[in-house]
Order: sequence, then structure tokens, then C-alpha cells
Amino acid sequence: MDLCSLIDRNAAFAPDKTAIAFEGERLSYAALAARIAQTASALKNEFGVSRGDRIAILSLNRPDYLVLLYACARLGAMLVPLNWRLAVAEQLFILSDAGAKILVLEQALAELLPELERTSLGTAVIGFDFTPLRGATFESLLARGDGSGRNPHTDLSCPLLIVYTSGTTGRPKGAVLRQDALFWNGIMSQHMHNMTSDDHVLTVLPFFHVGGLNIQTTPALQLGATVTIQARFTPEAALAAIAHERPTLTVMVPAIIQAVSDHPDWATTDLSSLKAVATGSTIVPPHLIDRFVARGIPVLQVYGSTETCPIAIYTRLGGDHSRAGSTGLAGLCCEAKVIDQGGTEVPAGTPGEIAVRGPNVFFEYWGNADATRDALQDGWYRTGDIGLRDADGYFWVRDRKKNMIISGGENIYPAEIERVLLGHPDVSECAVIGRPDPRWDEVPVAYVIRRSGCRLEADELRTHLQAQLARYKVPRDIVFVADLPRTALGKVQHFLLKQLDAQSRAQGEPS
Repeated sequence: MDLCSLIDRNAAFAPDKTAIAFEGERLSYAALAARIAQTASALKNEFGVSRGDRIAILSLNRPDYLVLLYACARLGAMLVPLNWRLAVAEQLFILSDAGAKILVLEQALAELLPELERTSLGTAVIGFDFTPLRGATFESLLARGDGSGRNPHTDLSCPLLIVYTSGTTGRPKGAVLRQDALFWNGIMSQHMHNMTSDDHVLTVLPFFHVGGLNIQTTPALQLGATVTIQARFTPEAALAAIAHERPTLTVMVPAIIQAVSDHPDWATTDLSSLKAVATGSTIVPPHLIDRFVARGIPVLQVYGSTETCPIAIYTRLGGDHSRAGSTGLAGLCCEAKVIDQGGTEVPAGTPGEIAVRGPNVFFEYWGNADATRDALQDGWYRTGDIGLRDADGYFWVRDRKKNMIISGGENIYPAEIERVLLGHPDVSECAVIGRPDPRWDEVPVAYVIRRSGCRLEADELRTHLQAQLARYKVPRDIVFVADLPRTALGKVQHFLLKQLDAQSRAQGEPS
């Protein structure tokens, strides 16, 4: 049995039921299963895709994103989702690091192709909506698939996803999730949401995040429910879908909750079909939760990360929501605890690092044994997040991973930006911190020491950054300084820099 078997079984039980709705079209479970089988056989026969091969995808949300995921499961291959918000240089690094055999993409996101042609990666290209030079279209590929056969020895133990997460060393790491991680994550999602095959999920988060793929979307398909997909989020489209498609469940990060509830159509949109909204990815402001609660919609909190697929701790529909700010209990199929620096569990009410163990936890960081060893200790994934647990087992997240910035639901590591800043010949030293922002929760801000005698200006440095980083990672402010706060060993103290930044803004000093 592999993960694709669940789609086949649902197609047998309810062949005509809508599996995926997208832009006015509907794909039944029978049609979805057939399309997955066609895709898998074509990839195997035309490109020689076998167990362990990597297939990258660069696309907005679409049904064939999920088709590729389950086709990979059928073949024992791995899907590598590329974040379409990344700069071309970042995307090429991931393709190279993963050793992608094939890249499937849409034309609007094909900016990287000229650069890919100049590399020696040898990655084949398939276009969803265009014919790449020396490549193929997805539809022509499907036409050559007869739907027969699976690769031998594929089962739930096979790795299925490599999801790249920003790394504290300045380079992203590929978290490898096996098929069984998605299976058990799905069980916990179904438990969290009281999900049944009668549910209807609205997906507005991007599939390049495990949140978009795995909090509700894949659990719903594995259970035989219906999923409505939006190519990308806009508040008006999300509200229109709630009103007309009548979903029962959706996931919205805080920035999306704010955008939706600030929209002029918020007050008049009928939300009565929703039995719950799930949220997470950052500490959720209570006033945003209250906006849905005031409309009679329960808000469920979920805590986790790419490395936990992501569901690890959650509040459950119909459960105890009386503990203000709590992100809930350890999931049905995993364990969680709070530990000290030595890995010993601390008493209830004592802050420490949150650690998670279970079948939903990632297998390894792709090609990075040292990082894997640091993160996985005695089977426990050390999240780096600071929290506490009460005597009843309920968790509170007190702080995020050291120095990490979360902007509009996107994880940003200062080390990534600092690496690019230091690549400019006129930058001597630098440090990047997160600054509170009413719209995005946080935005990155760079403090920079110029090399002696240089007259480097912010606009020139911003142009340098934009060539190598996604737009959301480019610092909102660039502040030139003579020195930075440091430890006795010379290490920059980011937390002190954040305090100084807050003080300067409070005093109205220019930044």
C-alpha cells in the first residue's frame, strides 16, 4: 500500500463524487485516480522515473499539483515544491541541491528557464500551459500514459516530499517527509477538525508550504472529502468562494484572517457553511481570532513546522478552548514535551524548548547529515521554539525559533539575508532583525556597517538584495551604523538590536 492507494479506494467507493473543484471545473475521484495513474505511467515510461527520483514543481495551486504528488507516491518518487516567491538564484539552488530529474512549471513562473539552460543540471522541463524549448507539455505527457503499473517496492515508508525550509546557516535545508508522515498527519487533521468525507475544504494557502498541502488538503482527499482550490489568495476571491462554494473548513494564517476581515465584503458575506477555521504559522493575535468567533465560527489553532508535516499540537473542534492563547494538546498520533538545553523534560509551567516525536516527523534533511543529527535526537525533533506546558498537557508557544522572522506567514531567517548583504563588496558587517508591522506581523530590517571609506547607499544595497532574494525577504529598512551590540566573544546580539530598534522608533529617531 502507498498513499496513492487511498485515492484509488475513494474512487472505488464514490467514483462520481467531486474530489477537486478549481475555477469552475470539477474533477471526480474516478477522474482524479485515472489522471494520477496516467501521469505516473508516463513519467515512468517516458522519463524513466523510478523510486527515489526527484520531481520539482513550480506552479500556483492547481489540481495537477496534487496529481503530481500522488503520482510520485505511486512511483516511490519525491516531489520538490518550489516557492514561486523566491528569487531565481534561490530556486536554482534548490533544484541543484535536490538533484531534480524533472521540473514541471507554468509559463508565468518560467523566469528561471534561461538560467537553468546555462547550468549543467540536466533537468528535463515539462510545461503545464506552454511548450518549453527542448521540453514537453503536461497534456502531451498524459496522452502517452496508459495508466498501468507501479514501480516495485513502493509503500508508505518511501520518501515523498522534500520541502525546503530556510536555514539558520543561510542556505535552505530540504526536509524529507515520507508517505507515512502524510498518512499519520492526515489522521491527526481528521481528528482535529472532526473531518468526514462529507466535508468540503477551501484551500487558499500555497501548496509549496506544508500548511497549504497538509493541514486540510491531503487529509481531505485521503478521506474522500471535496477540496476547492484557489490558484492564489485574494481576500475577495476567498470570501466569494465561502459564499458560493459553501465550504465547511479552511485554513488561514493571521495575515490572511486580517486581509479577509478588513475587506469591505466581510460584513455581508455568508459564513454559515464554515464549521471551523484553522490558523497557525505564528503566534496568533487574539483580536484576529475574535473576528471569526464573533461571527459564530470556531477558530482552531495548530502548531508545527515543515519538519512535522506540519501538524503536531492543536486545539480540537468541540474541545476545550477555555485556555486563552493555548495552541492545544499534542496530536492524536504524536508526542510533544518541553525540555531544557540538555534534553531533560522540565516541570509543568516551566519554559523550555518544544520537542516532538512521532510518525509525522521528517526523516532527514536532504544530503545534510550534520543538520539532521542536530535536529533529531533520540527520535525527538528539537523545534527550537520556546514554550511551556501546563499540568493538563496544554501547550503555549512563547517565542519562535531564535532570530526567525515570520512575515505574512512566510518564514524568514536573518542569516539568509545577512549572507547576501555580506556579498556586497562595500558591506563590512551586518545584522538583520524583525520589526513589528501591523499588516505583516513582522518585516525584516537590516543594520549595516560600511567598509571604511565607502559611500554605499541604501538604494544600491537594496538593488543588490533584490537580485538574489525573494521580494518579501528584502529588508523594509536599511540602517547604516558604526557598530553592533555583541557578546564578549564578538557575536551579534540580535535581541539587543531589536530592543535598540524599538527604542529608536519610540523616540522618533530616523531609521
